[in-house]
Amino acid sequence: MRKLLNLMFQSLTGQTGSRGAGNGGARAEPRVIPRPDHIVSRKDIPPHALKVLYRLNKAGYQSYLVGGGVRDLLLGSEPKDFDVATDARPEQVRKVFSNCRLIGRRFRLAHVHFGRDIIEVATFRGGSNGEEGAGDVVQDKGGRLLRDNVYGTMEEDAWRRDFTINGLYYSIDDFSIIDYVGGMADIERRLIHLIGDVETRYREDPVRMLRAARFAAKLDFDIERATAEGIGRFAPLLAEIAPARLFDECLKLFMAGYGRVTFDLLREYGLFAELFPATEAVLQAEGDDGGSLRLLRQAMANTDQRVSEGRPVTPAFLFAALLWPPVREGLQQRRAEGLSPGEALQRTAASEVGAADQRVALPKRFRIPMREIWQLQPRFERRQGKRVWHLMGHPRFRAAYDFLLLRAHAGEVEQELADWWTRVQEVDRGEQETMINAPAPQAREGESAPASAPQGRPRRRRRRGGRRRGPPQTES
Repeated sequence: MRKLLNLMFQSLTGQTGSRGAGNGGARAEPRVIPRPDHIVSRKDIPPHALKVLYRLNKAGYQSYLVGGGVRDLLLGSEPKDFDVATDARPEQVRKVFSNCRLIGRRFRLAHVHFGRDIIEVATFRGGSNGEEGAGDVVQDKGGRLLRDNVYGTMEEDAWRRDFTINGLYYSIDDFSIIDYVGGMADIERRLIHLIGDVETRYREDPVRMLRAARFAAKLDFDIERATAEGIGRFAPLLAEIAPARLFDECLKLFMAGYGRVTFDLLREYGLFAELFPATEAVLQAEGDDGGSLRLLRQAMANTDQRVSEGRPVTPAFLFAALLWPPVREGLQQRRAEGLSPGEALQRTAASEVGAADQRVALPKRFRIPMREIWQLQPRFERRQGKRVWHLMGHPRFRAAYDFLLLRAHAGEVEQELADWWTRVQEVDRGEQETMINAPAPQAREGESAPASAPQGRPRRRRRRGGRRRGPPQTES
């Protein structure tokens, strides 16, 4: 209903395009919201951020709290970051703060360190027509910004930001909020609105499309019509972004506590298919009632819950879920071709992970535990003897067990199997031994073991006196 009302409002007022020309067109005077008319208070700003603001101001420079910090304070939530914008150049900021480091190649930034806390200070950015430093703008043939060290005024900086709700400035001089781009109106209407020409801004940085979906999910905002339509047109531009950067973006999308909603929005706007094309192909083939979609939504919901409870989350588990649908499909195909379960899984994992790395590069430190989670799944079928104790003692057991629960939720394995492994962890040692030493359910019912369950092999007796030399004897 809110989305419909916003579309009606845009139609009546003519506000259906991106906000502002962003290219030198006529602009109105900024809207200044005095302190009595907004809820942002200095008591909600960390002391380190206030110290940076005041010290820059005392040194004769303009200094403003800007971006997501102002946005979140206006929405009554606690910001994750507090960024500062100033007319001081990075080298001038470093002279003011001895605890400052300059970073960045595409755009030079100053990081002021207070122990583990970092306050990011950015110099006002200008357009490419600026008098000073205008030659330090580098774009590729498609319009993507590769380098952008052009400085300007606060007004120019506001029009260079991505969305209107991130283009608000809190002044440390008089505690007012300065709005050049209509961000206050869009916060009141709960709308994600791109600043400038849609095609130009998405071509400059296609990751802005992912940010639009992420902000919509995080803030429970709608995406303005032209901003949303542009995502549908320019989503394929994400293929030009470095896979390592897309991995970092995936962490923000799925591991910040609102991954379940973000996942559905990414699919709605065609962005998920650009990140994980093989997984999206399986989801499309199975339809909305498919087990893969249930597995992924539950994985996202579980991650969101862990984040809300302050418990640790790991990309290895999440990516194990994200890549599992094509891995499962490939595994079934290779098993049908006659490969053993272990070899089939090894080849499928190598193929699918290699293909996924072309879009989203998963670091090696996460790839190894992810594959271990997959490799442990067949071992859950064995519920008798020492194999159970060995599996429960594996460093990756808990993650693999959680993954088993996801597969049961998706209907890939029997719920009874997942319930057995849940109970064996809850009971005392004596009851554990009773469960583990009991005959297998198939044996009690006079049925044969399922074809998918790996069959046990006779144990060889180890010869005394060291390793056996020569080729192993053939078992009879």
